[in-house]
Amino acid sequence: MLILLPPSEGKTAPTRGKPLALDELGHLSLTATRRTLVEALVSASERPDAAALLGVGHTQLELIDRNRSLTTAPTARADRIYTGVLYDALGLDSLAAAGRRRAARRVAITSSVFGLVRPGDRIPAYRLSGDTTLPGLGSVAGAWRPVLGDAVRTALGSGLLVDLRSTTYAAFWRPPADLARRTATVRVLHEAGDRRSVVSHFNKATKGRIVRALLEDGRDARTPASLARLLGDLGWQVESGGPTPQGTRLDVVVTQV
Repeated sequence: MLILLPPSEGKTAPTRGKPLALDELGHLSLTATRRTLVEALVSASERPDAAALLGVGHTQLELIDRNRSLTTAPTARADRIYTGVLYDALGLDSLAAAGRRRAARRVAITSSVFGLVRPGDRIPAYRLSGDTTLPGLGSVAGAWRPVLGDAVRTALGSGLLVDLRSTTYAAFWRPPADLARRTATVRVLHEAGDRRSVVSHFNKATKGRIVRALLEDGRDARTPASLARLLGDLGWQVESGGPTPQGTRLDVVVTQV
């Protein structure tokens, strides 16, 4: 099983640690594109219009300074860099040893700068949204689209792909038809009375809890149907949307956060 997560917009900047070493990250096939993204982001952050390019408000200008020092800034494990609702609910650092070992094998985070990172990969904090267009490079999604698929396939092997990415990061790579039968995309619906809707906070928190439950439980679902049954066993209300050319959508219905 490979669980694809989105990154978080909020990141914790480490105060100590060795600088970025691209050749020490997993998925070495992505090194060249990572280097291109790092160089483009540093260059964009040095421009006078960097705040507008990167969508940074005037109260967050320190994020641009952080980008400028991307190659020399301290790094830390990715599971300590990414913060926010999903990662708080997931709580990777509070998992038991067995759960942390499963996370190392089964969790991959989609990153605008690094493409695909494992929880233990050492990266610096950065600011680059997945829908950004960088001067001289073009869209971030367009930069990753030609190369990310091979890295995902290698990480996936013969297992089930559980795609929890948001729309922005799903645009980096979409599962082709030959992976559809072993791809499950998960949507969280908030039910209030007779209405259902997608609410960002519910969506992120529930996805974090789902991943934590899967890592704690340890069972390895092999098909979307077996994942739906497993989530049901773990107490979630799951409805299958049926197969599509890009996988099976599973709706997890919640009534409270």
